[in-house]
Amino acid sequence: MISADLFAPEPLEAFRGKIKPEWIDFNGHMNVGYYVVAFDLGSMAFLDAVGMGYTYPERRGGSTFGLEMHVTYDREIHQDDPFVIYTRVLDCDQKRIHMYHEMRHGTEGWLASTNEIITMHINMAERRSAPFPDDIMTTLNRIREAHAELPIPSGVGRKIGIRRK
Repeated sequence: MISADLFAPEPLEAFRGKIKPEWIDFNGHMNVGYYVVAFDLGSMAFLDAVGMGYTYPERRGGSTFGLEMHVTYDREIHQDDPFVIYTRVLDCDQKRIHMYHEMRHGTEGWLASTNEIITMHINMAERRSAPFPDDIMTTLNRIREAHAELPIPSGVGRKIGIRRK
């Protein structure tokens, strides 16, 4: 779904959607679990743009598995609200991608949620980690380089815990 320049020095608009009725909980806002679903839609759109989308396992025998993620819930978002997932590559190596997503309201632009995730490239025949193919590694490095001068978002690498004064 990414339509802009993949190598632009700005977060990529990875996915646009609308908050679905089944994503709403008893509090009348989006349920915490569905934020991960929305961010996964952004991840999949990004992976598709770099050549590792839904057909990648069948075409080339690889995939990615999530290793770790952190989600923040910054502002309530409600049924039928439009949203946009913006994606940045913070880092990558031969087997992993460290991504950062922001979910923003689709028309008003305010931040609803963030997602920091590290994914691992997998050889699906062995179901073990494996290096990215050279062409994909080249693409990932170009995106990482394009995003390298952007300021690191304040929540990246944040640990979870109760802050005591």
